[in-house]
Amino acid sequence: MTYGFMDIALTPAVRRAQAEMGADRLWSDFKGHREFDRFSARETAFIAERDSFYMASVSETGWPYIQHRGGPAGFLKVLDDRTLAFVDYRGNRQYISTGNLAENNRACLFLIDYPARARLKIYARAEKLALDADPALTAAVTDGDYGAKAERIFRLKLEAFDWNCPQHIVPRYTEAEFLAASQMLLDKVTLLGRENASLRERLDSRRKG
Repeated sequence: MTYGFMDIALTPAVRRAQAEMGADRLWSDFKGHREFDRFSARETAFIAERDSFYMASVSETGWPYIQHRGGPAGFLKVLDDRTLAFVDYRGNRQYISTGNLAENNRACLFLIDYPARARLKIYARAEKLALDADPALTAAVTDGDYGAKAERIFRLKLEAFDWNCPQHIVPRYTEAEFLAASQMLLDKVTLLGRENASLRERLDSRRKG
């Protein structure tokens, strides 16, 4: 059984590096069910919960570039088990990723759930589409409540994906996640404050009486 993600990642130079570190035997004859070329319900749900991801591209001069993409949770859409798409909103107007992908359509995405310490890596080929090229697609991937200006659509065809180990992923929480996790404590503090105020009123009333 092939291991799609590593089939792409394991170049001769990578294999030499693995051999130098004694890790080549780990990947020389991998056994197991690793057909990671179609998204399952697990990946679809994970992607739908993300409000950001990192996307790598390569320039004509061979330099890699990594861009952080953010938006409403679920702004990266799973159209089918091999297709992703997202609206490219106006940012700093450097258009480095846009230019890179026009010349070399290979992209690598990293999606991270910091609280759960989970990371999904995706190899894909990206296609740039005008907003009016496919109105149905544009409607499907546009988040109407998001205030940024949409400039184009990127559609990505999956080559392979892989789940990474949680090692060295430090748990981090957004403000919304922190508030949700601490709501019980906040409610208890509010209740204690009310009880304290009530006791003070009773004590003051007794003193006055």
